[in-house]
Amino acid sequence: MTLLFAFLIGFFGGLRALTAPAVTAWAVHLGWLRLEGSLSLIGSLPSVVILTLLAVAELVADKLPKTPKRTNLGPLVFRMITGGFSSMAICASAHQLLVIGALVGVLGAIAGAFAGYEIRHRLVEAFGLPDFGVAVAEDLVAVGGAFLIVSTMF
Repeated sequence: MTLLFAFLIGFFGGLRALTAPAVTAWAVHLGWLRLEGSLSLIGSLPSVVILTLLAVAELVADKLPKTPKRTNLGPLVFRMITGGFSSMAICASAHQLLVIGALVGVLGAIAGAFAGYEIRHRLVEAFGLPDFGVAVAEDLVAVGGAFLIVSTMF
Protein backbone atom coordinates (compact mmCIF):
# COMPACT_ATOMS: atom_id res chain seq x y z
CA MET A 1 0.00 0.00 0.00
CA THR A 2 2.89 2.36 0.76
CA LEU A 3 4.24 2.13 -2.78
CA LEU A 4 0.80 2.89 -4.20
CA PHE A 5 0.59 5.99 -2.00
CA ALA A 6 4.15 6.94 -3.01
CA PHE A 7 3.21 6.62 -6.69
CA LEU A 8 0.04 8.66 -6.20
CA ILE A 9 1.73 11.54 -4.35
CA GLY A 10 4.21 11.60 -7.23
CA PHE A 11 1.31 11.55 -9.69
CA PHE A 12 -0.29 14.56 -8.01
CA GLY A 13 3.13 16.23 -8.10
CA GLY A 14 3.06 15.63 -11.84
CA LEU A 15 -0.21 17.57 -12.04
CA ARG A 16 1.04 20.46 -9.87
CA ALA A 17 4.75 20.34 -9.05
CA LEU A 18 4.63 22.17 -5.73
CA THR A 19 1.41 20.66 -4.44
CA ALA A 20 3.05 17.37 -3.45
CA PRO A 21 5.82 18.88 -1.29
CA ALA A 22 3.47 21.48 0.22
CA VAL A 23 0.93 18.83 1.20
CA THR A 24 3.72 16.58 2.47
CA ALA A 25 5.03 19.46 4.60
CA TRP A 26 1.57 19.98 6.08
CA ALA A 27 1.24 16.24 6.78
CA VAL A 28 4.54 16.18 8.66
CA HIS A 29 3.68 19.41 10.49
CA LEU A 30 0.30 17.99 11.58
CA GLY A 31 1.83 14.66 12.62
CA TRP A 32 0.14 12.61 9.91
CA LEU A 33 3.54 11.55 8.58
CA ARG A 34 6.29 10.87 11.09
CA LEU A 35 9.77 11.58 9.80
CA GLU A 36 13.10 11.42 11.56
CA GLY A 37 16.36 13.25 11.05
CA SER A 38 16.85 15.91 8.42
CA LEU A 39 13.76 14.82 6.45
CA SER A 40 11.60 16.03 9.34
CA LEU A 41 12.63 19.63 8.55
CA ILE A 42 10.02 19.67 5.80
CA GLY A 43 7.41 19.84 8.55
CA SER A 44 8.87 22.93 10.21
CA LEU A 45 6.70 26.03 10.20
CA PRO A 46 9.02 27.98 7.85
CA SER A 47 9.00 25.08 5.37
CA VAL A 48 5.22 24.76 5.53
CA VAL A 49 4.72 28.49 4.96
CA ILE A 50 7.24 28.74 2.11
CA LEU A 51 6.01 25.61 0.30
CA THR A 52 2.37 26.64 0.71
CA LEU A 53 3.04 30.10 -0.74
CA LEU A 54 4.98 28.59 -3.64
CA ALA A 55 2.21 26.07 -4.30
CA VAL A 56 -0.43 28.83 -4.36
CA ALA A 57 1.78 30.87 -6.71
CA GLU A 58 2.04 27.84 -8.99
CA LEU A 59 -1.75 27.46 -9.05
CA VAL A 60 -1.99 31.06 -10.27
CA ALA A 61 0.93 30.81 -12.72
CA ASP A 62 -0.53 27.68 -14.29
CA LYS A 63 -3.38 29.75 -15.69
CA LEU A 64 -1.13 32.30 -17.42
CA PRO A 65 -0.78 32.05 -21.22
CA LYS A 66 3.04 32.12 -21.20
CA THR A 67 3.43 29.22 -18.76
CA PRO A 68 5.43 26.44 -20.48
CA LYS A 69 3.98 22.97 -20.97
CA ARG A 70 4.55 20.69 -18.00
CA THR A 71 5.90 18.08 -20.41
CA ASN A 72 8.79 20.30 -21.52
CA LEU A 73 12.11 19.09 -20.15
CA GLY A 74 12.61 21.74 -17.42
CA PRO A 75 9.12 21.59 -15.88
CA LEU A 76 9.07 17.80 -16.19
CA VAL A 77 12.39 17.38 -14.38
CA PHE A 78 11.20 19.73 -11.62
CA ARG A 79 8.03 17.64 -11.21
CA MET A 80 10.15 14.48 -11.08
CA ILE A 81 12.25 16.01 -8.28
CA THR A 82 9.30 17.22 -6.20
CA GLY A 83 7.32 14.02 -6.79
CA GLY A 84 10.32 11.87 -5.92
CA PHE A 85 11.07 13.82 -2.75
CA SER A 86 7.45 13.71 -1.58
CA SER A 87 7.33 9.97 -2.24
CA MET A 88 10.53 9.52 -0.22
CA ALA A 89 8.76 11.15 2.71
CA ILE A 90 5.83 8.74 2.34
CA CYS A 91 8.21 5.77 2.33
CA ALA A 92 10.31 7.12 5.20
CA SER A 93 7.18 7.50 7.30
CA ALA A 94 6.33 3.85 6.62
CA HIS A 95 9.95 2.70 7.22
CA GLN A 96 10.41 1.67 3.59
CA LEU A 97 13.49 2.17 1.40
CA LEU A 98 13.90 5.80 0.39
CA VAL A 99 15.44 5.02 -2.98
CA ILE A 100 12.43 2.87 -3.94
CA GLY A 101 10.14 5.69 -2.82
CA ALA A 102 12.04 8.21 -4.91
CA LEU A 103 11.91 6.01 -8.02
CA VAL A 104 8.21 5.29 -7.62
CA GLY A 105 7.54 9.01 -7.08
CA VAL A 106 9.49 9.96 -10.19
CA LEU A 107 7.46 7.48 -12.24
CA GLY A 108 4.26 8.84 -10.71
CA ALA A 109 5.28 12.42 -11.53
CA ILE A 110 6.01 11.51 -15.16
CA ALA A 111 2.66 9.73 -15.43
CA GLY A 112 0.83 12.65 -13.79
CA ALA A 113 2.49 15.26 -15.97
CA PHE A 114 1.66 13.52 -19.25
CA ALA A 115 -1.79 12.28 -18.20
CA GLY A 116 -2.76 15.68 -16.81
CA TYR A 117 -1.60 17.47 -19.93
CA GLU A 118 -3.41 15.08 -22.27
CA ILE A 119 -6.66 15.02 -20.31
CA ARG A 120 -6.76 18.81 -19.93
CA HIS A 121 -5.91 19.39 -23.59
CA ARG A 122 -8.47 16.85 -24.83
CA LEU A 123 -11.27 18.17 -22.61
CA VAL A 124 -10.70 21.69 -23.89
CA GLU A 125 -10.42 20.63 -27.54
CA ALA A 126 -13.09 17.93 -27.73
CA PHE A 127 -15.80 19.55 -25.64
CA GLY A 128 -14.98 23.23 -26.01
CA LEU A 129 -14.60 23.60 -22.26
CA PRO A 130 -12.80 26.71 -21.04
CA ASP A 131 -9.17 25.96 -20.25
CA PHE A 132 -9.39 28.01 -17.05
CA GLY A 133 -12.26 25.88 -15.72
CA VAL A 134 -10.53 22.62 -16.58
CA ALA A 135 -7.33 23.90 -14.94
CA VAL A 136 -9.19 24.77 -11.73
CA ALA A 137 -10.77 21.31 -11.69
CA GLU A 138 -7.29 19.84 -12.11
CA ASP A 139 -6.09 22.00 -9.18
CA LEU A 140 -8.83 20.52 -7.02
CA VAL A 141 -7.91 16.98 -8.05
CA ALA A 142 -4.21 17.57 -7.32
CA VAL A 143 -4.69 19.26 -3.94
CA GLY A 144 -7.57 17.06 -2.79
CA GLY A 145 -5.92 13.87 -3.96
CA ALA A 146 -2.61 14.71 -2.32
CA PHE A 147 -4.32 15.50 0.99
CA LEU A 148 -6.30 12.28 0.77
CA ILE A 149 -3.10 10.29 0.35
CA VAL A 150 -1.20 11.84 3.26
CA SER A 151 -4.20 11.83 5.58
CA THR A 152 -4.72 8.10 5.16
CA MET A 153 -1.09 7.29 6.02
CA PHE A 154 -1.41 7.82 9.78
